[in-house]
Amino acid sequence: MKLVIAIIHERDKHKVSDALLQAGHKFTNIATTGGFLRDGNCTLLIGAEDDKVDEIISILDKCCHTREQFVSQTPIDTLASGGMVVSPVKVMVGGAIIFVVNVERYERV
Repeated sequence: MKLVIAIIHERDKHKVSDALLQAGHKFTNIATTGGFLRDGNCTLLIGAEDDKVDEIISILDKCCHTREQFVSQTPIDTLASGGMVVSPVKVMVGGAIIFVVNVERYERV
């Protein structure tokens, strides 16, 4: 048994959730926040048999897309004393970060 931990952008949450449920996968959805842009994320905890992991990753790949976003200023708390705000910077957001870990024991009570 495996635990798939997927960190996705909140804009992809509904599409991913619908696709996973339609394919018969159960999961837990945890609202999280990204560290760099402090943007809304969603962390999914998905328990799966070993032979279902590739199917889950395929669903995530189809539903999670990267997109360009402009960051107009550096977060205030990261500026040094007397620091200047820089011009907007283009960054890529979205996609999915996926961890697959072995599960030693699983019980549903």
